[in-house]
Amino acid sequence: MFSLHIDTARTWRGGQNQVLLTVNGLRAIGQRAALVAHPDGELRRRAAEGLELIPIAPRTEMDLSAAWRLSRVVKRLAPDVIHAHDPHGVAMASLALSLGASSTKRDGRAPALVASRRVDFHLKGNSFSRWKYRQVDCFIAASEAIRTMLVADGVDADRTVTVHEGIDIEHVAAAQPVNVHEAFWLPHHAPVVGNVAALVPHKGQRHLVEAAHLVVREVPDARFIILGEGELREPLERQVREYKLEKHVLLPGFRTDVLGCIKGFDLFAMSSVTEGLGTSLLDAMACSRAIVATRTGGIPEIVEDGVNGVLVPPRDHAAMAKAIVGLLRNAEERGRMGEAGLARVQARFTVERMVAETASVYERVAGTGHAAGIEHPPAGD
Repeated sequence: MFSLHIDTARTWRGGQNQVLLTVNGLRAIGQRAALVAHPDGELRRRAAEGLELIPIAPRTEMDLSAAWRLSRVVKRLAPDVIHAHDPHGVAMASLALSLGASSTKRDGRAPALVASRRVDFHLKGNSFSRWKYRQVDCFIAASEAIRTMLVADGVDADRTVTVHEGIDIEHVAAAQPVNVHEAFWLPHHAPVVGNVAALVPHKGQRHLVEAAHLVVREVPDARFIILGEGELREPLERQVREYKLEKHVLLPGFRTDVLGCIKGFDLFAMSSVTEGLGTSLLDAMACSRAIVATRTGGIPEIVEDGVNGVLVPPRDHAAMAKAIVGLLRNAEERGRMGEAGLARVQARFTVERMVAETASVYERVAGTGHAAGIEHPPAGD
């Protein structure tokens, strides 16, 4: 099986990490996998060794020039499956298949088009989005919550499958712990609550700052470290100043040693308003951290309330603060939940399981699709 993967992002987030884990994992089990990535992107830089790598990135969703270049690549390489990992990748692949790459196999069949869906946002309803998603033979949803949303948006259930994302547990275990008290100049005995996510609206860090405002009333030494970068940096910094939390809430930005930092947290908090799955939660569980998270999207598929963490309603500052305070005051409970989280990751969320299930999808869809005469209904309204 030969799969061609497409990710158009320039930045590095959880989705790009999943792409790299997938292509490397497929190669580890003996399958050929090539990658189309942004020429100036972090994914291309990290995937530069030992991988067939093609630098293409569309400037817009309807970049015909990029699609034409991709169509030439597809015609030359003749993959069995094209796996688009983001919406722009789906658009570029769909256009490429329409611009001359639709008959690349010896028997005249087109490559099957697989699309990953990692966000619990509804599909856009414009005509181009409906067209591009009609070209997809199978959607791989990162959580059952996402798969359910796809079906609600009009995608046939038999064109969807849930493959939970996975992490490289050995890689996490090998990460060098960071002494976060020294690294961020924190009081020696201060309990630390950590968050790792892009600073964007749906990650809900403003609600975490609201909760922090309540937590420090009960646990004055508590410190919050929010790792990540994004468009909401200035509003979050302003909110921290307004609450006079400069000593309690830190926004250090993007760090390459994030796994080591998680190992230095006493507790991991996820404040998302919506969340496809949340791979940073899996990282925290693999680091044996207890979790406080919102009950939204795919998070309840990872965090079992009362077992490896505490779930609270999204946007509920008081409930999140209460859960954080409760666990900060109970080291034994944090330890028990951390152990349960590690066991859960080892049993259900490994990269090996994710790669095997993804390869199974490829086997099922290869040789079906457009050239086989399958007609798909519109996706979304």
